[in-house]
Amino acid sequence: MAIPFDTQDVGGGDALIMGESAAHSAKRETLEPGRALVISDFAPPSTSAGERLIRFAYRMGMSASTLSAPFSKPAKPRLLGTVESPLLGERAAGVALRTGHFLVHGVKAPITQMDFSPTARLTPPFDKVIHGFSWLRDLASSAPREQCTATAERVLAAWLAVNSKPGKSTPWNVEHVGHRLLNWLVHAPLILSGKDAKLRGQTLEAMSDTARWLDRNVSKANDRSGEVAGWCAIVAAGLLLPEGRPRRLFGEAGLIRALGELVADDGGVLSRSPLAQMDAIALLVDLSACYRARDMDPPEALGTMLDLLVPPLLSLIHSDGGLGSWQGAGAVRADRLAALIDASGVRARPLKDVRQWGYQRVAGNKTTLIFDAAPPPLSRNARAGSASTLAFELCAQGQRIIVNCGGAAFGGGQVPARIEQGLRATAAHSTLTLDDANSTAVHINGKLGAGVNEVEVDRRSQRLKQGLAARIEASHDGYAARYGLTHRRVLIMREDGSELRGEDLLVPTGKKGKNGKIGFAIRFHIGRGIEIGLSEDKKGAGLALPDGTYWQFRMAAGSGTGSESGELKIEESMWVDGNGRPHPIQQLVVQGMTSRSGGSFSWLLKKMG
Repeated sequence: MAIPFDTQDVGGGDALIMGESAAHSAKRETLEPGRALVISDFAPPSTSAGERLIRFAYRMGMSASTLSAPFSKPAKPRLLGTVESPLLGERAAGVALRTGHFLVHGVKAPITQMDFSPTARLTPPFDKVIHGFSWLRDLASSAPREQCTATAERVLAAWLAVNSKPGKSTPWNVEHVGHRLLNWLVHAPLILSGKDAKLRGQTLEAMSDTARWLDRNVSKANDRSGEVAGWCAIVAAGLLLPEGRPRRLFGEAGLIRALGELVADDGGVLSRSPLAQMDAIALLVDLSACYRARDMDPPEALGTMLDLLVPPLLSLIHSDGGLGSWQGAGAVRADRLAALIDASGVRARPLKDVRQWGYQRVAGNKTTLIFDAAPPPLSRNARAGSASTLAFELCAQGQRIIVNCGGAAFGGGQVPARIEQGLRATAAHSTLTLDDANSTAVHINGKLGAGVNEVEVDRRSQRLKQGLAARIEASHDGYAARYGLTHRRVLIMREDGSELRGEDLLVPTGKKGKNGKIGFAIRFHIGRGIEIGLSEDKKGAGLALPDGTYWQFRMAAGSGTGSESGELKIEESMWVDGNGRPHPIQQLVVQGMTSRSGGSFSWLLKKMG
């Protein structure tokens, strides 16, 4: 369907990008990859000299029974409390389990055909669900406990039958083990209230054995997120299994240290992944419920950490209530985010000081602009690390207009694993690329290589003829070493959310400009359900949104200073939703050749009518 395009001056008489003025005289802030919290800020809870001695002895390998009751027989495994977690699972996945199927990111797999053995080659999403036992929460959310117990016991028995001994295989990845033990403890009524006494005994023994394994191996996690999961499980076991005080003291110290190494000083996890941020919040919510089950207060540092973790997540929520697509995440649904934040008990506003988390957020009249204005995570912190520096997303009145592809972390579900690396590329984000190259090298296994080291960012208010606007200017050095050019992007959004002005500049680095030309592309991935039509002069496009509103994209007259202006085209793209389902979308691409001595491209996105 062709969409009419109005070629009137959509700039309203203002220059597309206002020049520097006295209001912009302040120094820009230079951001480097995030650093962990100062450990002293999150010291272990205050303990007596005796408790410190117990913690030290337990860390050195002395058994809990010896430390707790040296003249008594070791206590038999049992649970000391029933946990009531406020976290909810995915009801649809739970219903699927009761009908005989796992449902992971939209992919169904029969329980009878599932290979639970250590040698099974499952995709990462299935590994996490199967071996981390997160399916227990889904099952618990699908029906009353009496209707779920048989299914829970059936899957648990099948898993225990082939995973009785620890090993170096995927089921014994520290993160999976941590999630598994915590889920066993939190959802114990599902797996311990059936009629099979033998299975109940096996399960309690497995809990004790798993806790002892974690005591010795938690430091071998692949990254800090995995280590935090392991420490949370250790503390939960110390709370809910007999003779657990030494383990709890040991676990609390380790957990608080690991959290300090996971989180930057503004509360964002160092992977800059919103999914990892959600996981950290969920772990602490479950652990807090374990403390309540024993009528104990968690250490003050854990409450402080929850207060730190929630505001950064809020800064990535669009006006439709869903999550932005950053660092491998898909557009997680509004109801899931709301339920998690409600369960945390934290009442906060979106993060304002974004030094390390790095996502700038502008909101006005139910329009949200989210801008990645920080370096990507260091490789040791990255999970589904993405080369997204200076990409942005725009959502107006609950309609996503500009998006990133997202979904790399869901690779192996409905998102084919073979395209996971492509979804992490710069071209999968709404930003500029040079020579079809990533601004930061994208490696396998979610890691990143050389590229962006520093980002300069400046944010302030600016007055236009139509009123106030928020202006963000940022630049990165990801292309400087290879091509001698720095990418600078300026975004100006009117306070009523009806207009976004942008300018992408390529600024030569070093004293001498380089000769010749280089290919460039500026991509704007367009939200699902939006119809696009190019203008006759191929300098603009009309966007017809599903809600009936109409926006125009326009390249400014004279855009392309120092270069060829570039051709505007419509190309195919893909967007991954919060359930891991890929959807075909389109993208607007400004593509051409630009001088290696620099260039600039101005554009405007404006709501019409």
